[in-house]
Amino acid sequence: MKSSMKENAALAAVAGMRPMTREDVTDLVYSAKVQKGIKWADVAKKVGESKEWVTAACLGQMALTKAQAGKVGRIFGLPEAAVKLLQVAPYKGSLPTAVPTDPLIYRWYEIVNVYGTTIKELIHEEFGDGIMSAIDFKMDITREADPKGDRVNVVLSGKFLPYKTY
Repeated sequence: MKSSMKENAALAAVAGMRPMTREDVTDLVYSAKVQKGIKWADVAKKVGESKEWVTAACLGQMALTKAQAGKVGRIFGLPEAAVKLLQVAPYKGSLPTAVPTDPLIYRWYEIVNVYGTTIKELIHEEFGDGIMSAIDFKMDITREADPKGDRVNVVLSGKFLPYKTY
């Protein structure tokens, strides 16, 4: 029910009944992906970037270049207004609540709650006082075969940015 309401709102924007938003574009992309049976890895190959980055961009978390947005628009059959919005720097952060309710996303929240201080301590011990960049960042998600049940292998790689004195 909720999904079809979002899709209807996006279609209203396409019909010119109200201005289109970046959230409408995400809804149009996701609806077309499902309806056409498109895989993110296939989109990424056509765009020429990683599946992780392209997925984030298509879900509204990254800005695409004009050429990339054109490819995404053709893949998903988007109107020109949507293609233009794909090129705008988005408001980052897509979770609707402070504590996520989706079980998969909640597990990431749980991981940070349980291991966040450990990760912080080990990064500071190795690199000093600073942060791991989410801007100069790479992510790789793969399936790892295991006789006890396949595993999700996630590699996060961010540039270390030390705090500066002034």
